Amino acid sequence: MENPTKLRLLATTTFVLLLHNLYLTTADLNSDAHALLKFSSTVPHLRKLNWNSTIPICTSWVGIKCNDEGTRVIAIHLPGVGLYGQIPPDSIGKLDALRILSLRSNLLSGTLPSDITSIPSLQSLYLQHNNFSGDIPLPLSPQISVLDLSFNSFSGNIPQTIKNLTRLTSLNLQFNSFSGALPDLNLTRLRVLNISHNMLNGSIPISMQKFPVSSFEGNSFLCGPPLSQCSSLTSSPSPSPNYLPSMPFHSKRHTKLSTGAIVGIAVGGFFLLLLLAFFLFFCLKKKNEDSVGALKVQAVTAGKNEKSDDFGSGVQAAEKNKLVFFDGSAYNFDLEDLLRASAEVLGKGSYGTAYKAILDEETTVVVKRIREVGVPKKEFEQHMEFVGRLGRHPNIVPLCAYYYSKDEKLLVYEYMHTGSLSSLLHGNRGIGRTPLDWDSRVKISLEAAKGIAHIHSEGGAKFTHGNIKSSNILLTRDLDGCVSDLGLAPLMNFLPTKSRCIGYYAPEVIETRKFTQKSDVYSFGVLLLEILTGKAPLPSSGQDEVVDLPRWVRSVVREEWTAEVFDVELMKQQHVEEEMVQMLQIGLACVTRVPDMRPSMEEVVKMIMDLRPSDSSENRPSSEDNRSNVVTP
Repeated sequence: MENPTKLRLLATTTFVLLLHNLYLTTADLNSDAHALLKFSSTVPHLRKLNWNSTIPICTSWVGIKCNDEGTRVIAIHLPGVGLYGQIPPDSIGKLDALRILSLRSNLLSGTLPSDITSIPSLQSLYLQHNNFSGDIPLPLSPQISVLDLSFNSFSGNIPQTIKNLTRLTSLNLQFNSFSGALPDLNLTRLRVLNISHNMLNGSIPISMQKFPVSSFEGNSFLCGPPLSQCSSLTSSPSPSPNYLPSMPFHSKRHTKLSTGAIVGIAVGGFFLLLLLAFFLFFCLKKKNEDSVGALKVQAVTAGKNEKSDDFGSGVQAAEKNKLVFFDGSAYNFDLEDLLRASAEVLGKGSYGTAYKAILDEETTVVVKRIREVGVPKKEFEQHMEFVGRLGRHPNIVPLCAYYYSKDEKLLVYEYMHTGSLSSLLHGNRGIGRTPLDWDSRVKISLEAAKGIAHIHSEGGAKFTHGNIKSSNILLTRDLDGCVSDLGLAPLMNFLPTKSRCIGYYAPEVIETRKFTQKSDVYSFGVLLLEILTGKAPLPSSGQDEVVDLPRWVRSVVREEWTAEVFDVELMKQQHVEEEMVQMLQIGLACVTRVPDMRPSMEEVVKMIMDLRPSDSSENRPSSEDNRSNVVTP
């Protein structure tokens, strides 16, 4: 009887242990579910999640992956589902078996809870393309191999403790606001590093000099290989007030001026005043002459079927046939033909008035009458020849010919039948309107970006467009986006101050009145926000107040009303939320107030192209998150 008793006792013990293990397993999974439900109920999201306690968490919850035993949650994949607001503590951070967390391409903001980065099992953290701010929370899990915090608003120093992450293979921190010196990341497994476009300073540690230039660019005060060599000024910290050198005016010794010196200064001052008086006299005289000359040009009144001499009123008789065509032009008409053509005012822009001129049944061109040109004829002609060559690109409106005289400057362009992006976005918002769909907006954005990138790369480091706005993005019948008004800004002797221009201008342009390629990037960023929101960066009808579109978008996102950002016409479309959020992040990166923090136009082109990789995102969540270098916005 002893053996059956022992067997019963053993069976009872085994059963009790199984019940205990089952209880622990259920308790752990229930704890994971509770933490996830707290996250989903606290963090708003545009795309509905099917998380609820009535269905199995491991097999039915969207974006959730469990271990093989089905006892713990080990991965969360929620890219581009429209999450916004702050992540509460004691939610995701409670998942102590989590290995992969991917919340990329959302609109999450605020500080990142430290209980997430310190999850002991965490191996891969993908938070790129959100709006997190503050420092990188510590401690960091020693198991982390991939850390991607790029395209956020993190600040402060890069933690020194990252050099203790011996398993780290990929570190992406680009496009944030990190400052200070680089920690010496002498990590043998590190294969991918990108800390570009931050505010880091000092020299690059020797152990990190093996990485390419692209890993470090966009940090103005960072130096050393592979960047430029450090000088004594850039490699040393800024002097403190205690180390300021003594200046001559600090001296208490006073020296009396001699009588001869005083007389000399008085005589010199008199001649200087006399020279200044002559200079002012000639300037005023020249201004009066220019004013008289300006009166000879006939004013233009907007409207249909304008007379052809409206845009040729200043053409001089001796130069009637000096319409200069560029090589390869297919047009065959002279200035007389152009002036006899029926003309229609298309609009008045920053630098002049544009007309649609119909010469015959097969020939229609656009004539732009530009005003206040600030360069002489020879320089104007040289500049036009350069612009003509630069404009040979499928995404730039071709300049066909030009005319120059003392009182009249005309530019002749190909006519774009579909009009401008501005008219498609904002025209006829009432009944019967055909909305511009998301696919078309992405296509036009990419083509416009390619045109501007071509201008920057082929025009040289100092060549800019200077007047990027939706009314200057013209469209072909196939909705191909083309950039117009190329090369006009450098010719003008004024900065447009009308409200319809300022809304696109970078802050530094308004302050310094100088255009740069980075200010073009800012203008393009405003254009992207306009495409996404359907709102023009212009004053409302009857008002003169300028709309700061970037500030409005940031305020809406900050107040966690992200759904209010996007154009209502876009919100009606299905399965475009992720791309819209990514495009919003690209636009916000372009309109960063610090010019050096903005991407280049070539980088913007790549970001937009990466919106739609060849393979479907639904079929590659895990492979996407296990890539060593994620550059997709």
